[in-house]
Amino acid sequence: MKAIVRDKFGGPEVLHIVERPLPVVKPGCVLIRVRAFGLNRAELYMRRGLWGEVAEVSGIECVGSVVVDATGMLPEGRMVVALMGGMGRTIDGSYAEYVVVPATNVLALETTLDWTELAALPEAYAVAWTCLHRNLEVTAGQRLVVRGGTSSLGLAAIDIGSQLGAEVIATTRRPDRENMLRAQGATHVVMGSGELSAARGWPGGKVDVVLDLIGNSTVLDSMRATRRGGRVCLAGFLGGLTPLAEFDPLAQMSSGVQLSFFGSFMFGTPQFPLSDVPMQKIVDRAASGCYRGRPASVFCLAEVPIAHELMERNEAPGKFVVLI
Repeated sequence: MKAIVRDKFGGPEVLHIVERPLPVVKPGCVLIRVRAFGLNRAELYMRRGLWGEVAEVSGIECVGSVVVDATGMLPEGRMVVALMGGMGRTIDGSYAEYVVVPATNVLALETTLDWTELAALPEAYAVAWTCLHRNLEVTAGQRLVVRGGTSSLGLAAIDIGSQLGAEVIATTRRPDRENMLRAQGATHVVMGSGELSAARGWPGGKVDVVLDLIGNSTVLDSMRATRRGGRVCLAGFLGGLTPLAEFDPLAQMSSGVQLSFFGSFMFGTPQFPLSDVPMQKIVDRAASGCYRGRPASVFCLAEVPIAHELMERNEAPGKFVVLI
């Protein structure tokens, strides 16, 4: 099979397409023929070596068809989505024609969406749905801030939040992407990455909930912008992985504001079973046009290094997808 392999840590140039043996099916796992997969910023960190030793073949999600299910639950040819379960971290991931994934991280689906449209959904919409429904408990009429709105996860959160009836405030550093954010469902678009209350386009007042995808550099400001009894969920690191220096909760955290974190690497564990995410309903809503998740660009397997380069230059207005 063909696969994209990282021969060392570094820039996009360390990724090469090579021939590898078909992966061996292990107990409790599913061998999937990969039809398409979405690209994620986490894979840039893995490629650079910022998350320690990781698998040579990256990729944390895919869509495709079952070849063999060692658990006997899924028949050959069944359409599935797969995400996390150690893919790209502890086991070889989805940058390949075939991948072996723990059955706990595989969901069967039926849809009329084509492979590229389907591949734009799993990771982004599963994480956004979990953050908004579980961590933040967003309800109609609430004011929701999505920091990092033009990322694939940000766009998914804006989409889901607006469908829930929230007043969505999206942030971006790119004035040229304001129309895209509004088309996705944002009521307000705030420019800049600094203090929310002083940013251009801020509608004023405190908000109910914040999904912070920028990370450590903005999470305290997100809490300051949130009302007493409100919630902030940290679920991304678009601003980098540098930790907070001399973090002092007593002096820096806002009283009465709840702060939580969600990491998608928890999907498939007993605490966060993937079945908790209504993926079939998400896919159905995308197929009907209710959800607006679509690939921003589609690449072939050999073009993965080009896609990585564009992502590092922040030239990915949404989800990049690779079609096998």
